[in-house]
Amino acid sequence: MNTANPWLVVAALSGLAAVAAGAYGAHGLEADDRGRDLFARGVQYHMWHTFALLAVAWFTDARKNTSGGTDAGRWAHRAGWLFAAGIVLFSGSLSGFGVTGELPFAGAAPAGGLALMAGWAVLAFAATRKG
Repeated sequence: MNTANPWLVVAALSGLAAVAAGAYGAHGLEADDRGRDLFARGVQYHMWHTFALLAVAWFTDARKNTSGGTDAGRWAHRAGWLFAAGIVLFSGSLSGFGVTGELPFAGAAPAGGLALMAGWAVLAFAATRKG
């Protein structure tokens, strides 16, 4: 894999953040059972979608010239942005609720969930494109 691949960097940093959040949830989070459950769910979805970001990194590296504007590459990059947005909105809002007991802003979790689902759909579409 090309070390200059920006999605590999994003995935690595996302994985780091997910592990750090998991450690905080296990050792430092002071919340009721519901808060702990939501925090853990946020961390779980964060890590799973970090693997999705790794898939985007692999896909964009395996399909040569993806940054040059090939159809497959453009769609794969869109999938990456959707995964990143979904992690921030969905996992971030669940983790934020676990810490504070309040949602950061209304609709963040559903919007993030839709972004995660769209990311998977767009990645599947990218796989059907030439390039």
